[in-house]
Amino acid sequence: MKIEEEIKQNPFKDGYTKAFVNLLFTQSYLVTRQSKIFKPHDLSPEQYNVLRILRGQFPNPTTVSSIQERMLNKMSNASRLVEKLKQKGMVKRSACPKDRRQVDIVITKKGLELLELLDAEVKNFNVDTIHLDEKEVDQLNTLLDKLRG
Repeated sequence: MKIEEEIKQNPFKDGYTKAFVNLLFTQSYLVTRQSKIFKPHDLSPEQYNVLRILRGQFPNPTTVSSIQERMLNKMSNASRLVEKLKQKGMVKRSACPKDRRQVDIVITKKGLELLELLDAEVKNFNVDTIHLDEKEVDQLNTLLDKLRG
């Protein structure tokens, strides 16, 4: 369905405005759909992102500021997300031996197991949701990378 139909909009004034609105609408659409995968596991998309970042660093610890730099949504509060994941037993926090002002964060076995459980479901969701063939996906990725310049 075209973006104009989705948001009940008259034709856009120009293609750039349409593209911008289309990107924002599509991002919201994807996050809303993706949230349904995580909800049964009491996980938000942002918490999932933190767990993936920590898995990428595992077994090495990382800091909240390092997590914040790597997050997809830079407006997320990484400290709050880490604390929620700690309460769920998915991450551990400990004092950094080299710098007492920093806190080391590492994913736990429980966090790794949840990600492993979600891996196939997320991959299937991505393929099912993005109605493009591999060549089109490569082209889309190239264009999105170019857009961010």
